[in-house]
Amino acid sequence: MRQLSLISRRVAAVAVGLALAGGAAACGPKDSGGAKASTDAKPAKGGTLYVLNNQAQEDFDPARLYTSGGGNVPSLVYRTLTTRTRANGAEGSKVAADLATNTGEPSKDATVWTYHLKDGLKYEDGSPITTADIKYGIERSFAAELSGGAPYLRDWLIGGAAYQGPYKDTKGLASVETPDAKTIVFHLNKPEGEFPFLATQTSFAPVPKAKDTGTKYAEHPVSSGPYKVIKNENNGEHLVLERNPNWSEATDDQRKAYPDSIDVQSGLDQAVINQRLSTGTGKDAAAVTTDTNLGPAELAKVNGDKALASRVGTGHFGYTDYIAFNPKVKPFDNPKVRQAIAYAVNRTTVVNAVGGSSLADQATTYLPEQASFGYTPYDPFPAGKTGDPAKAKQVLAEAGYPNGITVSLTHDVTKADEQGPEVATAVQDALKAAGITVKLDGQEHKAFGDKIHNVSTEPGFFLTGWGADWPSGGPFLGPIFDGRQIVKDGSNFNNAQLDDPAVNKEIDEINKLTDLKAAAARWGALDKKIGEQAVTVPLFHPVYKRLFGKDIKNVVISDWTGVLDISQVSVK
Repeated sequence: MRQLSLISRRVAAVAVGLALAGGAAACGPKDSGGAKASTDAKPAKGGTLYVLNNQAQEDFDPARLYTSGGGNVPSLVYRTLTTRTRANGAEGSKVAADLATNTGEPSKDATVWTYHLKDGLKYEDGSPITTADIKYGIERSFAAELSGGAPYLRDWLIGGAAYQGPYKDTKGLASVETPDAKTIVFHLNKPEGEFPFLATQTSFAPVPKAKDTGTKYAEHPVSSGPYKVIKNENNGEHLVLERNPNWSEATDDQRKAYPDSIDVQSGLDQAVINQRLSTGTGKDAAAVTTDTNLGPAELAKVNGDKALASRVGTGHFGYTDYIAFNPKVKPFDNPKVRQAIAYAVNRTTVVNAVGGSSLADQATTYLPEQASFGYTPYDPFPAGKTGDPAKAKQVLAEAGYPNGITVSLTHDVTKADEQGPEVATAVQDALKAAGITVKLDGQEHKAFGDKIHNVSTEPGFFLTGWGADWPSGGPFLGPIFDGRQIVKDGSNFNNAQLDDPAVNKEIDEINKLTDLKAAAARWGALDKKIGEQAVTVPLFHPVYKRLFGKDIKNVVISDWTGVLDISQVSVK
């Protein structure tokens, strides 16, 4: 892969942070994520679904949305060439056709992808959806005025890196062809077997050029989905959606669209959200949240109440929290030092620091524990669930430090979870037993991000994490371990600054595969190979628990987003 631009890298960093803050999650292998009490009753059309969120659905423009996140609210308004299979568990990690007749027709080398539109597709005003509208929607996503969306098209499309959007370049992108109103062809500058995953993102939503109002489009977008926006207050703080009369179930086998309307209220305190959902009176009986998790104390209370416990959805986002090393900083240039730390880490105390095993799964692999990512069980430095200080001391002596060592661990002092003080202290305590003295270097949130993502200031030893934009090993391993993704003058996410020709070559070879099952197996094998180099120490994969109202039926939480899919929910 070529390096992403500085702007694109900063966008990616922001998007990952928002995904975590919103609690985006993918359902893991240990449960389906659904709740039996909600799925027994037959769903029916009608009523209003209320969504109670902490974060606003800002910049509700298909060009500016990073993915169709936000609890899947955007995908109720914006259909795309492909979409997620709306199903529980592993089935939900698959790509399905949406506006297109299939998930894409690749050329032999996966550098050209062709799509054909279904018959009978219409906007909310009854006008037909054409491939020219999809091309224009993609071109809008390149405009500086509409920044914020995923950076992949800029990197993948021929000519994408230099294109500035249709407001400055009226010629458009030559690498996106529309030979007729129902055919669209994409020309890529490198093989990308996972293009169907990318085509689920909102930048692939059609936008009629005549209705484009630029930066104001988010206020009254033209719907191609089952709902249309009738109110957008304070940049997504309050969204009200009503049925799109020209959406047809005959062309959309993924979205159920049971409620007549959907009311999304944001900016609410998380404790208040959980209290309202717990009590479940009035409108709150027909409410859900897509971004507010139960904390340890709240979860303990819920687990003690059988009725409440039946109204908890569980999700596992494709995300890994880990220790990162910068081998260019001593003593972490010594692989034995990194290995000693891997042996010393007590993952049980780390998990307890973030709320216990109900809210986090111990991790020894970088890839999350879902088959779609290519998860392959391995532990290159086995130390059990509580660490092996004796083995760590032995390896540290082999590294030339028989009397121990003192190091500094950088963490985010403002975060109460993941990369925060509690996890840092748990690591500090575990390493002390192995003769490793850890001094904690707590940084304010912005300063922390700036420091760890700049190659000139990156510390040698710090806490961080990464989540994937779709359920595959590609967007997990590529940005973090591909040597060509190292950015020396901007936001860098290859923290180890790993530039291993064998790793780079294997990434390129896997990207050529259009057989996603075969690709997953190779991503898993590559994960194991990289893990043996001890450039990271995986700690845990977060688990998310969310309440939903007592009138909510048909709860679906997939291996893709892990967020309760409101396109499936019924309140009747």
